[in-house]
Amino acid sequence: MTEELPGAGEQVLLAGLGNPGPQYAGNRHNVGFMVLDELAARVGGKFKGHKSGAELLEGRLAGRRVVLAKPRSFMNLSGGPVVGAARFYKIAPSGVVVVHDELDLEFGALKMKLGGGDNGHNGLRSITKSLGTKDYYRVRFGVGRPPGRQDPADFVLKDFSTVERKTLALEVDRCADAVEALIGSGLSAAQNTFHAG
Repeated sequence: MTEELPGAGEQVLLAGLGNPGPQYAGNRHNVGFMVLDELAARVGGKFKGHKSGAELLEGRLAGRRVVLAKPRSFMNLSGGPVVGAARFYKIAPSGVVVVHDELDLEFGALKMKLGGGDNGHNGLRSITKSLGTKDYYRVRFGVGRPPGRQDPADFVLKDFSTVERKTLALEVDRCADAVEALIGSGLSAAQNTFHAG
């Protein structure tokens, strides 16, 4: 049995999660935006505002037609813009790939899956509620757990550490590679290549 590709050969929506505004740009919570910026560079275009409430860019990646989306809402309200973009382009939930930060993975670790819970991630909770299903793809970028007793909500709104920033560009690049593998080769092949250990 061959692994079904996101979107089953049709156009794919790649949504990166983050908070809008320069004060959030370097936050752990914004790693989804960082990966989308790298993918936009590969497509060779610029994001433009759209009535869906997201910044969008159409192009091709891994031989597929894609729409890149960065919601202009805050993280907790990501669902509206993501679903707005999906509806505008007539993309089913099975063609939606969400790139987001993950506290339960060490920094730089990548995991991909189809469906599942939101694990306390408010952006995913909003998207699941707006889509009406959990059955969309997730690319999870590890940001690690907060040190000591720091509140996870505060931790994800802080910039990556000095040590992490030394390899952040490389890890973001690798995550963009993983997204391309997912949409080009399917979930199983991408997992086999990018899941460590």
